Parts: sequence; structure tokens; C-alpha cells
Amino acid sequence: MNPSGSALTSAAVSGPSTTASGQTGSGPQARTHDLITRYYAAFNANDPAGMLEVLSDDVQHDINQGGSELGRNAFRAFLAHMDVHYREQARDLTVMASADGLRAAAEFVIHGEYLKTDEGLPPAKGQEYALPVGAFFEVHGGLITRVTNYYNLQDWTRQVGG
Repeated sequence: MNPSGSALTSAAVSGPSTTASGQTGSGPQARTHDLITRYYAAFNANDPAGMLEVLSDDVQHDINQGGSELGRNAFRAFLAHMDVHYREQARDLTVMASADGLRAAAEFVIHGEYLKTDEGLPPAKGQEYALPVGAFFEVHGGLITRVTNYYNLQDWTRQVGG
């Protein structure tokens, strides 16, 4: 993920949902798994509207080594900022959901290109990077109410030559 705490990612999954336990189904765990998978599919498709569609109006976005932002509009602005400075894809995605469907986690590797210098960060020259990322979610009413991202900012800085 980029240093600002990029949004998450995933490849589209077809067929019935498979939960962390390896079982297919349509219960709360499977629905949450599908919701998070849709979020990442939209991320990888560079579809901000698709990402925003699965977020609650009052979503809490905890930015890696940064603050928290509240609301879908703040998330929309975050995505617009990211789009200017970074091009990213989430690969090797694993999504896990709790049995009650209220919490989920994702682990993946973000592959990106640093397009335009982001304030307070090293100069951008099209550097490529790959970082392991952990993301955590809360889900209520069929929508994501919290997104929290973690990755190693020092590793990102090293990869882009900072």
C-alpha cells in the first residue's frame, strides 16, 4: 500500500463463497466474505464507485500510521487522492470472516507504482513497489463500517528510494 494507507484490493471470485473454514454457504460468514471480496474486486478494477457502494455512510477509515477519517465522502476524497499519486493492485488475496459475519480480515500483497510525489514523501519517478498488507473490517447491515490497513511504511520508503 502506498504510504497514505491505500484502500484494499482483491481479485474477483466466481462461484459460491468459501469461508475461512473452507465451507461454502450463504450465512453471515459467507456474506461478509463475499462483501470483502467485492470491495477488493472493485479496487483492482479501479472502480471507486464499486468500492464506495459496499461502505456505510459513516464508515471509519483507519489509515496506516495516520489518523481516522469518518464517512463515505472522506473515503471518496481519499480514493481520489490515491488515484493521482499511486496505481495499485492487490494480489494473493486471502479473506477471512468471523462466523457471525461482523468482522473480517484480508491479507494480500499490494503491487504498485508511485506516479506523482505525495506531500512529505520521497519524489515520485514511477518507482514500483510490492508490500505485504493486512486489513481489518467491521460489517453491519450488509455494509463495511470500518476499514483498517497495516503495512510497513519504512519498507515502502526503502523500495521507492527514500
